[in-house]
Amino acid sequence: MDCTELVEHSGYVARSIVRHKDSAPQQATDNVAEELPVALVYNGISHAVMMATPLDLEAFAVGFSLTEGIVTHNAQIHDVEVRVHRHSAEVHLRISAHAFAAMKERRRALAGRTGCGVCGIESLELLDLQPARMPAPAKRLVPSREVIERAVAALPSHQRLMRATGGVHAAAWCDAHGEILHVFEDVGRHNGLDKLIGHLAMQRVAMDDGFVLLSSRASYELVRKAARMNIQLLATISAPTSLAIRIAEQAGLHLLSFCRKDGYVDYTGAAPDAGGAAC
Repeated sequence: MDCTELVEHSGYVARSIVRHKDSAPQQATDNVAEELPVALVYNGISHAVMMATPLDLEAFAVGFSLTEGIVTHNAQIHDVEVRVHRHSAEVHLRISAHAFAAMKERRRALAGRTGCGVCGIESLELLDLQPARMPAPAKRLVPSREVIERAVAALPSHQRLMRATGGVHAAAWCDAHGEILHVFEDVGRHNGLDKLIGHLAMQRVAMDDGFVLLSSRASYELVRKAARMNIQLLATISAPTSLAIRIAEQAGLHLLSFCRKDGYVDYTGAAPDAGGAAC
């Protein structure tokens, strides 16, 4: 480690800058989002190093463990210890013997970078592009413009780091009426989703009883993570990729993108059930 001292981080740092705009250059201070290497260590073995914002790292580690299939349930995580240093962080997890043995069998080198969730994967087979179809939820969420527009309009007020830096993504958990209940931010869009999922798992929130709103585009790994957790509806502010759409269709996940205050685009075309509950 670069420093033995444990420190607290705010999620951004102040930097002296020179702003060039309109008139003469001006000295100023700018807030910049923090990005640190975070090592995820399972039963003493370092399994992954992800670049992330050093906040909510326990939730991040739990969410990553679930969405990457390292554990199948939160109960398989027995202990989590977060160690945050000045320029790096470690999260030590103690997982069940069964989950640890399975992890060692398929262990691969992961070197996550901002905006990339599969860096370091050694072969195409490890990408897991054939998701099983999610079980039918007890109560289906059928999207409506009013619900999506309500969530989209409310999201900026929950984005503390975005207001400070202009450089992070947000992952929000919304109820069936579009009310935002939880929001997590990170320089990596997939990290933000992992933090949100980890928090929901630790709070034992039923993940088939609401939907996720992301401030980013819909890439394949975000859809795959959501499908693993049986999240039935994923809404994103920006565009989807073709693979994200295909994964969503295979898993039975409803994917909405280009979500704005005046509408959205439905990319999976899931038809509402007769008499289904409105989202």
